[in-house]
Amino acid sequence: MELNINYETKLVSVLMTVFNREKYIAEAIESVLNSTYQNWELIIVDDQSNDNSVAIAQSYQTKDNRIKVYVNEKNLGDYPNRNQAAAYAKGKYLKYVDADDKIYPHGLELLVYYMEQFPEAGYGLCSLPQDKLQQFPFQLSTEQAYQRHYFQQQLFHKAPLSAIIKTAAFNSVGGFSGKQHLGDFEMWHLLSQKFPVVLMPQGIAWYREHDDQQMNANRTDPFVPFKYMLITDDLLIAENCPLNETDSKKALSYNKRQKSKAIISAIKHHSIKKALEMQKKSGLSFYSVLMAKLKS
Repeated sequence: MELNINYETKLVSVLMTVFNREKYIAEAIESVLNSTYQNWELIIVDDQSNDNSVAIAQSYQTKDNRIKVYVNEKNLGDYPNRNQAAAYAKGKYLKYVDADDKIYPHGLELLVYYMEQFPEAGYGLCSLPQDKLQQFPFQLSTEQAYQRHYFQQQLFHKAPLSAIIKTAAFNSVGGFSGKQHLGDFEMWHLLSQKFPVVLMPQGIAWYREHDDQQMNANRTDPFVPFKYMLITDDLLIAENCPLNETDSKKALSYNKRQKSKAIISAIKHHSIKKALEMQKKSGLSFYSVLMAKLKS
């Protein structure tokens, strides 16, 4: 397959943030090196690893001048380090490939090809299930993106690995806010307040699951997924939310029921103490929690 792309002007900045990934980082780097699309720079930013991650990354830097390795002076944490990596980028597009994940050989080529068909879009999301009505790629307006996420099927739950972002769009929203666990969920909302999004198919990037991942906390601490519900309220009442008032209220009402269910579930499966913590953060009374649960 030959794609009609002007390779000279579409530099992709592949961003690889690292913290203790010596077991996987070589495979991640190799996956970028094996790309059919060759107009890229690979920016590797280590966040004070105490294993051999930096040495492995630097061994690749000596072999390919498109690879640049940086080591932070102090540990920044996940999302601040993503911002740090983006600060070094020179490309039109940002593509996160974490040090424990991989991108397929054709991945960069397809991502650029899809994005270039929609000049107004600020970012694209891939690794999505097949759409029932139309073939990928296609563009959603700001309102359509919110409508899809809140009333059709989840869209803003994708990790940075499943996205390609125009550097200018990323900078226009100030990068990631740094909120633990919530950075990408919040980012897709903020980008979709200002820019259309391109939806793309699966088979572009590969996500590794292992015991050292931060998101494993989702499986044990009910307050982690609850954070998404709390920030959802803020995003839906934001001045720039593209939903009309009726749909915004509808989404808020649904989110209130979800928070109530989560609090009830915490009572059943965790502890009263945890449920009380969640209830206090939500601002809901236990009466409203029970009423929302009964109505659901």
